[in-house]
Amino acid sequence: MIMRIPAAKAFAFARVLPVQRNMGAYTTALRMMSVAVPSTKPANPEFSSGPCKKRPGYDVAKLDSRTAGRSHRSKIGKERLALAIDETKRLLGIPEDYLVGIVPASDTGAYEMAMWNVLGQRNVDIFHWESFGKGWYGDAVSHLKLKDVVEVNEYTADYGDIPDLSKANPDHDICFTFNGTTSGVRVPEGCDFISDSRTGLTLCDATSACFAMNMPWEKLDITTYSWQKVLGGEGAHGMLILSPRAVERLESFTPENRPLPKIFRMTKKGKVDTSIFKGATINTPSMLAVEDYIDALQWTDSVGGVPALIQKSLDNLSVMEKFVEKNDWINFLAKNPATRSCTSVCLTLDLDADQIKKFVSLLEKEGVAFDIGGYRDAPPSIRIWCGATVEKADLEALCPWMEWAYDQIKNA
Repeated sequence: MIMRIPAAKAFAFARVLPVQRNMGAYTTALRMMSVAVPSTKPANPEFSSGPCKKRPGYDVAKLDSRTAGRSHRSKIGKERLALAIDETKRLLGIPEDYLVGIVPASDTGAYEMAMWNVLGQRNVDIFHWESFGKGWYGDAVSHLKLKDVVEVNEYTADYGDIPDLSKANPDHDICFTFNGTTSGVRVPEGCDFISDSRTGLTLCDATSACFAMNMPWEKLDITTYSWQKVLGGEGAHGMLILSPRAVERLESFTPENRPLPKIFRMTKKGKVDTSIFKGATINTPSMLAVEDYIDALQWTDSVGGVPALIQKSLDNLSVMEKFVEKNDWINFLAKNPATRSCTSVCLTLDLDADQIKKFVSLLEKEGVAFDIGGYRDAPPSIRIWCGATVEKADLEALCPWMEWAYDQIKNA
């Protein structure tokens, strides 16, 4: 056990040492100084990467309760579902000729639904650099067995890096994750790796990007996300966004020998079932969760729309960037600032895996940070959600606590 001495005494001791002849003792004295316990805690310690923190000022009692106990097929039920779709389209600036629908099973359900319906007509390029993208590749080859009918190209990179996106073939279908929730690595702004003259479709998992990053809709044919990420909504529901090109694929291509579960079916008699994209959900949705989502959309509108949410996330990221720059024991898992996420901020520490677990537990015990452990498949790390529902002041209050916790664990 290292003996601790008060900071003032350590400085006094260091000052009397001859600088040149006793540099080792001087350094030892400084290392023996303990980081003081911070005096201010975050007002809200919720930094989970999903489900994520609720919007500032959230109160479940203020949700519109008129749909509670009502059928989603009632007049008011249909109206509220349609409102959720229409406001999504308006706030995200989705083109008028795109379709937006609410589907089962969160982002996972929405993305699987897309894969099972459209893949298999063309060769496929799959880009992944974190766990969820890797999962889409695994499903494509192991469950859809696409390699039996088309060429499947896998382009991958380690956590913290991104694959060579220039290898995307415009004549192939392209599957990718816009923002790697478990790695903190996003695609470059603008998605210039996607050709405007492509003949294939792009399938984009944007669950931790929508409402926090600019979405180039002209590059995206099928986009999915879930409510529980950037807007801090409830789980179990996914959003599916289709371009006209995606609709054309659905109506012209039927995969052979591929039975589709009812909750995956998007067409009827060879045509897209447009009722799905007007609020007639495939299965029964939680109307309470729908109201929660509408509340988040209304909050988005009230603070300045999506541009304001993007700026809030960038401001939050800047807090973490300044902290990392100040401390040499913590680093971004994302190596390139140009592909660094502003929502799921993943950080490595100068600690081993067990020490990181203790670091995370210590912060939770102190009530200053909940659920910040890195994803189970990621390298030993922490993950701090910096989406727009998180307040910058809370991140600023968290930083000194992280420095304190590191000192406690490293010098234990």
